[in-house]
Amino acid sequence: MRCPSCGHLEDRVIDSRSTKEGRAIRRRRECIGCGHRYTTYEYVENASILVVKKDGKREPWSREKVVAGISRACEKRPISLSQIEAIVDRIENEIQRQAPGELASKAVGELVMAELRELDEVAYVRFASVYRHFKDVNEFLDEIQGLVQGVPKPARPHEQ
Repeated sequence: MRCPSCGHLEDRVIDSRSTKEGRAIRRRRECIGCGHRYTTYEYVENASILVVKKDGKREPWSREKVVAGISRACEKRPISLSQIEAIVDRIENEIQRQAPGELASKAVGELVMAELRELDEVAYVRFASVYRHFKDVNEFLDEIQGLVQGVPKPARPHEQ
């Protein structure tokens, strides 16, 4: 494991424990080179899940991509990394339950939006604005109006 502080390749594990309902192992590490302490997580790789993109291409499920997308939507919001990780855990569990083989990227986006809608409305609107590719300000306003009224917006025809 490369130290995030100095780049040294040797470390020692200080603490190791199971987390997230046994789906991950959390390890506290200390760099041999500089003494910096950091946390790593180990997950079972879900290589059997393929995400089918809009253009028909298939790629392996990437937890990191989902965490990165949610993190961008949650920038400068009072949302912790542990809350984001919990969202992704729930999404992964739902994906395993729904579609153990292939899943459309649209379905992943809808799961993310449902989670963000419950967590933080600003993060939800940010994610939706990128995910739904609003064509104009009126579509954006329709989305916000639906949020204010508490009505979930169905996917528009050009998203399907």
